[in-house]
Amino acid sequence: MNSLFQKLALTGKTAIITGGARGIGKNFAKTLAQAGTASVGILDAKGSHDTCDELQQQFPDTRFLPYQVDVSQKESIDEAVDHFANSQGKRLDIACNNAAIIYSGTDASFDAENASLEQWQKTIQVNLTAIFLCCQAEAKWMIPRKYGKIINIASMSGHIVNHPQKHVAYHTAKAGVVHLTRTLGAEWAEKGIHVNCISPGYMDTWQTSFEQVKPLREYWIQLTPAKRLGQVQDLDGPFLLLASDASSFMYGSEIIVDGGYCLW
Repeated sequence: MNSLFQKLALTGKTAIITGGARGIGKNFAKTLAQAGTASVGILDAKGSHDTCDELQQQFPDTRFLPYQVDVSQKESIDEAVDHFANSQGKRLDIACNNAAIIYSGTDASFDAENASLEQWQKTIQVNLTAIFLCCQAEAKWMIPRKYGKIINIASMSGHIVNHPQKHVAYHTAKAGVVHLTRTLGAEWAEKGIHVNCISPGYMDTWQTSFEQVKPLREYWIQLTPAKRLGQVQDLDGPFLLLASDASSFMYGSEIIVDGGYCLW
C-alpha cells in the first residue's frame, strides 16, 4: 500500500495550467514543480515566456513550456493542448483551468440593469465557456489512457453574491463552473478522469490590487471570519490533493477556500 506521501507525489507527471503566468496560476505551477512534476505547460494570453524562464531557474528539474493562448478561442486552446500532449509522448496527466477575468469593461463594478451585452458575453465566454472547451481538449488526451486530473478554478462567488461590488455575469459564470465540474465529474468518472474544482474567496493577488478595488479590501476582510485575505499559498494543499492520487475517490467535488466567508 502506498504511503500518504507517495500518493501526494507527482513524480514524472505532465501538467498544463491556463492563466499560469501570474497570480494563482503561477503559484500552482510552483506547487507542481515542488511535488515532482516532470513538465508543466504555462498557457496564458501574455507573459508565459517570462514566467517559464523565471520558474525554470527556480525549479531546474521540471521543464516549463510556454504557450500564448486566447482561451476565448477554441482553436487556440486545442492547438496549445495538442502541442503540449504530443511533446510529452501523447500524455497529459493533470490540467488546471484557471484563466478568468473578474472585471468586465473598464469599471470595477456594474449594475445588472446597465451591463452591456458585450460585457456579459465576454465574461461568460472567458469564465465559463472557455473552461468547458479546455476540459474537452484535455479529456481527449486523458480518456484513451483512462487517467487524468482536471482541476477547474471556480469561486465562492458561485455560492454568494459579492458585496458591495456588482458583477452579475461573474457570479453567474462561476456558479456555472461549479455545476459544470459536477456534470463532467459524473460523466467522465467511468473513463478514469477526475474532474474537481477549487473555489477561492477573496485573495491577495494582482486582481484585487487595482486602485479602484483597494478601498474595498478592508471591507472584505471584515466580512471574512479569518479576518484576512487569502494568500495564494493557502490553495497549495487543496490543489495538490486534487492533482494527486490522494483524491482517487473524488469526482465532481468542490473545495471552498475562503477564510470562512461563505459561513456568514
